[in-house]
Amino acid sequence: MTTVRSYNTKDVDMIITIDTIIRTAIANKAYLQTKRSTWADPFFDNIRENINLVVQEHLGIDSAQSLRQSTQIVKAIQSNALNDLAELKVQILVDFEDQPIKKTEILNQLGFTTYYATAQTKDQEALINLLFQYKTNLTPALKAEIVAKGTATATLDTLLSYADTLKDANVAQEGNKGSRKVITEEDILAFNAIYKQVIGIAKIATNFYKGNKAVQDQFSFKKVANALGKFRSNLTFWQKI
Repeated sequence: MTTVRSYNTKDVDMIITIDTIIRTAIANKAYLQTKRSTWADPFFDNIRENINLVVQEHLGIDSAQSLRQSTQIVKAIQSNALNDLAELKVQILVDFEDQPIKKTEILNQLGFTTYYATAQTKDQEALINLLFQYKTNLTPALKAEIVAKGTATATLDTLLSYADTLKDANVAQEGNKGSRKVITEEDILAFNAIYKQVIGIAKIATNFYKGNKAVQDQFSFKKVANALGKFRSNLTFWQKI
């Protein structure tokens, strides 16, 4: 094989990353299409369809789809978990307001003090660490104490379930890694082509969002890929304990 990959990640990680970038483009298409006429519908949808075709023809549909779905689980968990964590934190702050030492102890014990502020910035690593510290340290006695103050048991149990779902997502990823097809030079050419197409879109979109670093980061292949890597490494670590 003489063809060199245009990217420096695993093939499946590249696919997940560019698919995530195109999802961002679709979410922002109302603005992007005002800046570039050739991006009118169904341009971005066609790109996503091309990505799916490349996956099916050159990566192996079963393993790649499972990996992508596992990553989407994290995105769904992130939004829901941050909402539920916010609800729990404000209740702890109010319910234990007259017990400042106890309040601080609970926030420390459950991971809020160390990880919550960073998790709010959509940092997946911080969210994963927070959820697993919460799961480890929410003892039956502490749970009963928080519930007695007024927090619904369902809120506490839902947050516990997020950590388990994250582990299950990682199991799905790891289990599918061994079933991928042997990659040929033709496959690499197809991967390079779709990668370059999406990177071209990302470069232009990044320029359109000057001064908006949050959105620019969502079009950065390196940042999106790094976030994926952090998510996996942390799940693998926590799965061992």
